[in-house]
Amino acid sequence: MSAGGGHLFLVDDEANIRRMLAALLRADGFTVDEASGGNPAILMLDRVDPDVILLDLLMPPGPDGLETLARIRERGCRAPVIMMSGKAQLTDAVRAIKLGAFQFLEKPLGPEPVLATVRAAMELNRARADTRALAAELARRGAMVGNSAVMHDVRALIDRVAPTETRVLVTGESGTGKELVAAAVHAGSPRAERAFVTVNCAAIPRDLVESEMFGHERGAFTGATERRLGRFEQADGGTLFLDEIGDLSAEAQAKLLRALESGEIQRIGGESSRRVNVRVVAATNLRLADSVSAGEFREDLYFRLNVVPIHLPPLRERLDDLPTLVTHLASRVRPGRPATFTSGALEAMAGYAWPGNVRELANLIERLTILAGPVVDGSAVRRVLRGGPA
Repeated sequence: MSAGGGHLFLVDDEANIRRMLAALLRADGFTVDEASGGNPAILMLDRVDPDVILLDLLMPPGPDGLETLARIRERGCRAPVIMMSGKAQLTDAVRAIKLGAFQFLEKPLGPEPVLATVRAAMELNRARADTRALAAELARRGAMVGNSAVMHDVRALIDRVAPTETRVLVTGESGTGKELVAAAVHAGSPRAERAFVTVNCAAIPRDLVESEMFGHERGAFTGATERRLGRFEQADGGTLFLDEIGDLSAEAQAKLLRALESGEIQRIGGESSRRVNVRVVAATNLRLADSVSAGEFREDLYFRLNVVPIHLPPLRERLDDLPTLVTHLASRVRPGRPATFTSGALEAMAGYAWPGNVRELANLIERLTILAGPVVDGSAVRRVLRGGPA
């Protein structure tokens, strides 16, 4: 299966190696730029922005791969780097990993290991891109908007727990912003530059949970045409957000517990375990303590996840935040010229139960801004809340 669409940068002093690798990778759908050594590679980074870099270790007479890797990082390039060498020593591998190399490939290079490693690096790069997009969205949405005492407490707790490695369990009804809390915890942590990977546990078919979480090797089962990194490996060094954790089956709970206790995962079809460095933030709209009492959720897993609980109240319990939320959400819909919501509009909103919480409020504000004009009054709000036109 072709990965396709990615931009690779191949750095090797041997022209025949470059030709062989470039042909292999282009045939798989990648765009490939080439450099014959460390110095030209550094110069080319002024005009190329690769998703993944393949870098030879020994490239006489210029800087070797390790020095080139260090200079790549100094320039702020965060693309995963795959080191290649036929004479690598353990000390070289250790130094490369400390400098942030993604993987080491030994020469002679076989097509399958090269393609599998490049695809895995592309997955990591996509996960990092998702993290950057989430950070931008977090800034745009203002994360935890509200001046009520309870939201001050939530923000203070996020600030205290974010810089630590502690696991967090976020609870609250659907639409209260649990993913935003998890993202804020990640953004305030030392892992902020690494991946923030989200898994909706309720959306994974039961027979695919293990593959989704831990990955699989090529040929591990029917349809496994290539190696796939699981969410734990994609989040390695970063944060794994397990949304709707209470919907996991008993079997999946047991496998998750084992991964949390050991810090290791094993791909389906793999022969060995792999250590992963992942911070887990979980969320649920259920009362997990009740699920534990009912025998529906493992008590040992519950205590592993619920080290620091953060509870998000429903919107109906923090109506003091409505004016701030409405102003913020209206400015998102129409930056620079947001709609004005009258006191009557705010009163109409305050009298509503908000079963969909902030998510439902955001939907309402967007609809009214578009359909009701620059000034929104109480009658328009009431009509829309009853299911009518603005």
